[in-house]
Amino acid sequence: MNLPAFLNAVKEQAKVSRTLDDASLRDAALELSYEAKQNDKQTELFVIKAFAVVQAAAERHLQMSHYPVQLQGGRAMCRGHIAEMRTGEGKTLTATLPLFVHALKGRGVLLATANDYLAKRDAQWMMPVYEALGLSTGVIQSEMSRPQRRNAYSCDITYGTMKEFGFDFLRDHSSQRQMKQDQLYFGSHPSGAAQPPGDQLPVHRKPHFLLIDEADSILIDDARTPLIISSAEDDMTQDQQQMLYQWSAESVPNFEEDIEYWYDKEQKRVDLTPEGTARVREVAKPKILDGVGLPEMYDFVERAIQVDRDYKCNRDYVVRDGEIVIVDEATGRISEGRRWSRGIHQAIEAKENVTITMDTNTSAKITVQSFVSRYPLIAGMTGTAASAAREFKKIYHAPVSVIPPNKPSQKTELPVTFRPTEEKKWQAVVDEIKEIHATQRPLLVGTRSIAKSEILSGLLHQAGVSHAVLNARQIEREADIIAQAGEPGRVTVATNMAGRGTDIKIDDRVKSLGGLHVICTEMHDSARIDLQLFGRCGRQGDPGSFRQYVSAEDQLLDSAFGRPTAKRYRKIGKIRSDRWWIQLFRKAQKKLENQHYRARKILMYNEKQLAKSHIEMGLDPILDVYD
Repeated sequence: MNLPAFLNAVKEQAKVSRTLDDASLRDAALELSYEAKQNDKQTELFVIKAFAVVQAAAERHLQMSHYPVQLQGGRAMCRGHIAEMRTGEGKTLTATLPLFVHALKGRGVLLATANDYLAKRDAQWMMPVYEALGLSTGVIQSEMSRPQRRNAYSCDITYGTMKEFGFDFLRDHSSQRQMKQDQLYFGSHPSGAAQPPGDQLPVHRKPHFLLIDEADSILIDDARTPLIISSAEDDMTQDQQQMLYQWSAESVPNFEEDIEYWYDKEQKRVDLTPEGTARVREVAKPKILDGVGLPEMYDFVERAIQVDRDYKCNRDYVVRDGEIVIVDEATGRISEGRRWSRGIHQAIEAKENVTITMDTNTSAKITVQSFVSRYPLIAGMTGTAASAAREFKKIYHAPVSVIPPNKPSQKTELPVTFRPTEEKKWQAVVDEIKEIHATQRPLLVGTRSIAKSEILSGLLHQAGVSHAVLNARQIEREADIIAQAGEPGRVTVATNMAGRGTDIKIDDRVKSLGGLHVICTEMHDSARIDLQLFGRCGRQGDPGSFRQYVSAEDQLLDSAFGRPTAKRYRKIGKIRSDRWWIQLFRKAQKKLENQHYRARKILMYNEKQLAKSHIEMGLDPILDVYD
């Protein structure tokens, strides 16, 4: 059935569903559930009936009606597609359609979103629709106990984060192997109980359907991030570990690239040269390290060099209450509970002179890619998917469907602005903010890191421009800041997070002034992240505008080409035009996108090969891992 015919059929069926009282509407949903359990494949007619009852329930209990483009997005996700829907097009309501359709089989469906707050908000918001149709709703939150999690997963529809879903899977896997070992040695559970204790029972149900909100962020930006359960490292004492990390951090600042170490920019790997290893041998060492071998010292120094050059405070992490807390690169949000593996986290602790925690070995590990691949059907939604369509199709077997906006876009893209130095770029940004601010139009200004957002904040204070700052330090105020960001005269300085998952709404006065103006102060490693920021303006056909700034000193050039090559480009560029520079930045961005894509593809291949070899050796590919 073609799309116009499908939409018209839903419209006509919804007229029938609206005439039903609450009990009859629930009975209609129960009939659909019975039909779904009898047939493996869902016909187009079945989906039409399901969409119609969801639409009727949403109108009755939320006073919200699905637009035709939301029905189109829901249809695509029912088929296992990634739906590209622009910011403000109502993805939260759209998700009710595929979630309801696939929950009717009674096997449980999951919706993974960006953080605990959004999971809880969206679940509570949409719960009246599901309850009206006889379905239960659960929410996974980070502070929950195992029994509470089991109750949430037993619901028909469960909201949560990919991190929580993945860690629960690892814990289930670990508990199941432990129970098998207990039965092998004891004949039954050692407690003597007929059933194992509640904290060892699995919480997940058999994989069925997984819907992913902000799919590009989770499936691409976080794809290589391993979810890890760790156990204590036994090879060194804690005192030796702490001293070795501390000694390495103090030794590396003066190591010279290409002389004492080589740096692989694609793999982000450091290798000491012969001159570098000689220097390690010559540097004075505390007596407590007498028993530590040179290979271990080389490893620690290489790790310290990598941390010194690649991991920056207030960009990749923050120091909070004497602890290192990771900042998610794609969203700018704090990543609670996450730690870098392979000693990176401890090396950063040493660099920042905070308490160095005991190193760990990985006892169980899975990546987002591997976890998602366990589900027979996945779907997703995001504002930026088309540019990554090849990767979604190749790795996740999920085609991308581009859904048109409900109303034509009125946003204006202004030319990219180049400045030769970062200082001049900041001045140009401040000048534009002052000019727009004088008209009372609201502004959202995106920065690449916490440090950059605070630099700009300082400049705006000097210029006398009142503003709010939204970064990982103000995470608890995110909803309040975004709720006010569209008001007349508001200036909001943000990191990548920019309130993703929440809408910046504007009133008629702001619309008459030209809508929200967005400034991106630096190109990111992926054009998708820039587009996410630009997508904050012009929602639902509102007016709006955006502009991007770059400077010859921006980090992107070093990341893409390496410091020596970037240095040559900067020298050549002194006599080149602004257009040449902007083309160079686009080339750098594309180069990094391709590098990251290759790395994710290689990771997936290597994981499959490792799992295959583990199975052939009788090992568990999840639990028998080596860091």
